[in-house]
Amino acid sequence: MKSPAATRTILQKLYLQHPDADTELIYTTPYELLVATILSAQSTDAGVNRVTPALFKRYPNAKTLADAAATELEPMIHATGFFRSKAKSLMGMARALMERHQGEVPRTMVELVELPGVGRKTANVVLGHALGVPGLPVDRHVLRVSNRIGIAESDDPVLVEQQLTKKLPPTEWTKASDTLILHGRRICNPKPLCEICSVREDCDYYRLVISRERVKLKVKVKVTEKGKGKGRRVLKPKRNLK
Repeated sequence: MKSPAATRTILQKLYLQHPDADTELIYTTPYELLVATILSAQSTDAGVNRVTPALFKRYPNAKTLADAAATELEPMIHATGFFRSKAKSLMGMARALMERHQGEVPRTMVELVELPGVGRKTANVVLGHALGVPGLPVDRHVLRVSNRIGIAESDDPVLVEQQLTKKLPPTEWTKASDTLILHGRRICNPKPLCEICSVREDCDYYRLVISRERVKLKVKVKVTEKGKGKGRRVLKPKRNLK
């Protein structure tokens, strides 16, 4: 696993490649971002953004959402998938906000993860983007990219969060997460576009997997070309006997 100094250098390169990195969820208040992030589970941010305008108009705050009826809420979020469990989480979260926090979104990880439907990833998103509290959300993109590059080493989101936050100043946590997520969506997807990656030369996956595969392919091509014509019968022109 790479050192803190190497990790910071790599992320500086990624910041330059993705200067627009930020959450793609559209929101105006911590409450709206909390709702949108809960809805984003197993869904795309674009898909969530399509349903939230009408949702926030109907339920503009925790009080209105706490009083919602499942029969009305579920159809409004149906397109995001798992709408029944998400509706249950949203209503439970809103009721907890009203009962414990006077309808306001709390500013600590401990209080946030006690809300129904809220895990560390969701809490970190809200803390870092809406509340100005350092947080480093770890989703599947952060897991894939950080492990491939070699700046983290685990399939456990909590461990990866711990590894990255130890190497970076708190002021960079949210930016680092946004950048790794965007890099995972645009470039380092399951079939990576290594040719346009700014940290290709720093990447363990490129060095240990992609480069070796390319060397094997070149060797195979050379062997194939060398063997062309082998075993073929070469026809010589007939002699002119006249």
